[in-house]
Amino acid sequence: MGYTVRNIVVQILGNGLSAGSAFALLALGFALIFQTTRFFHFAHGAVVTAGAYLTFLFAVILGWPLWVAAVLAIILAGVLGVLMELGVFRPMRKKGATPFVLLLASLGLFVVIQNVISMIFGDGVKTLRSGVVQEGIPILGARITPIQIWTIAIAVILFVAVSLFLSRTRMGKAMRAVANDPELAYVSGIGSDRIILCTFFIGSCLAAVAAILIALDVDMTPTMGMNALLMGVVAVIIGGVGSVPGAALGGLLLGLARSFGVWQINSAWQDAIAFGILLLFLLFRPQGFFGKPLRKAQV
Repeated sequence: MGYTVRNIVVQILGNGLSAGSAFALLALGFALIFQTTRFFHFAHGAVVTAGAYLTFLFAVILGWPLWVAAVLAIILAGVLGVLMELGVFRPMRKKGATPFVLLLASLGLFVVIQNVISMIFGDGVKTLRSGVVQEGIPILGARITPIQIWTIAIAVILFVAVSLFLSRTRMGKAMRAVANDPELAYVSGIGSDRIILCTFFIGSCLAAVAAILIALDVDMTPTMGMNALLMGVVAVIIGGVGSVPGAALGGLLLGLARSFGVWQINSAWQDAIAFGILLLFLLFRPQGFFGKPLRKAQV
């Protein structure tokens, strides 16, 4: 392998790991909510957009320090997820709404929130970056930007933190119990409403973190949430629904595949590559890397 090709490969690896880390965070947040509620939370994409634009509001428009703006935006994104659960999904579940009806309600929330953000901030591209663009850090002949390094590091820290939370804390074990068997958890005295509320907050916060990192890397638009949501869902399916390591591996594989695909073909095919991989997994391994295969009932 020539030196130039090696540099290109290292550069693609860096770009792919950074993008994959963001996808993995999106996948983790979506998977946590899906496991406890059993419906496709379309409005998770609106939380992604809200997290980025709240940071823009605080950091750029109001002029607050970026870290203060980011922390506040993440908390408010978590609150937005909680309000969705309290104001829409919980009352509908109490009335016996099916997962399909909840999906439609979530899609409606997504459309409303995205349009509100578009009305307030406009449809143009916004950026969180300020000042002179920093040159990438030379690593093995490639140039990796500081935000890409931060994205990978933050994703690793959050995945470890969530794994420890789910396995070591009482709330985390309760969340796993509700995800595995809501009725048995209820019989055991675990309040599913409280657990679902906590899950919405954590999943929405993770979505906001990913959104801020994406916006710092490639800017943002009001429609960024849908594409980010779809990449997160693809990563969940690839990794296996309900698996934290699966979400990480699925996101990384997706990011690397998209980055290496751009090396050989036009960047417009990135989404096609992602959904091509999804199709292959649905055909040959629908349970993903770490998911459990479904068992057919015999009568």
